[in-house]
Amino acid sequence: MDKFLAGRNAVITGGSRGIGLAIAEALVTCGAGVAICGRSQETVDHAVRHLTNLSKSKVVGKVADVRESTDVSSFFEFVDRELGNFDILVNNAGVGIFKSTADLSVEDWRATLETNLSGVFYCCREALQRLKSRKAGYIINISSLAGKNAFAGGAAYNASKFGLNGFSEAMMLDHRYDNVRVSYIMPGSVDTDFSSRSEHSSWKIAPADIGGLVLMLLQLPERTLVSRIEVRPSKPMK
Repeated sequence: MDKFLAGRNAVITGGSRGIGLAIAEALVTCGAGVAICGRSQETVDHAVRHLTNLSKSKVVGKVADVRESTDVSSFFEFVDRELGNFDILVNNAGVGIFKSTADLSVEDWRATLETNLSGVFYCCREALQRLKSRKAGYIINISSLAGKNAFAGGAAYNASKFGLNGFSEAMMLDHRYDNVRVSYIMPGSVDTDFSSRSEHSSWKIAPADIGGLVLMLLQLPERTLVSRIEVRPSKPMK
């Protein structure tokens, strides 16, 4: 595997399982050092051991809830201590609660918006304080096709992902002349245990495919920016 990321470091939220873990796998096998966070000590520890076995790159992890700005600040201070500078932030942490609008509780709404949107802001704010001073970096936000296609039962999730897309585009415009590139990826159905609606099936996008898209973005020359990627199963279930 080409080690084109050797000497570079990446931060991945929600990196202990699913899409986040697949992205971390892709980055470490290409030589990057990686810091991940998740909400469970057990899954974070397991992921760190797994990723360490894939590469000689440094891999570290910490429990953090991106809904809490203090947790996010503590996580980035941990990254500073363990990795020093980092070049890449992948905001992947997310939740999906799927109910009709009338059935959504205030807690459901807050959990979805605070994880999928506010959590991304907290992480980007911490990252930009570091990347702007170095005049270099790449932020990749994992969104969803639900950020452009509303569906019944998706009120909270749609709102969070529509918001994430708009946030990502505005941040790209804010910081393009700071040499910080911003992209967002909008997958359709991915074969993970993301929500109770998930059912493993070969027709869905594999998490590793999203990892491959992240690598594709990172290999582009600095003069070029793909602002968003839409990706969907080639042959969805009829």
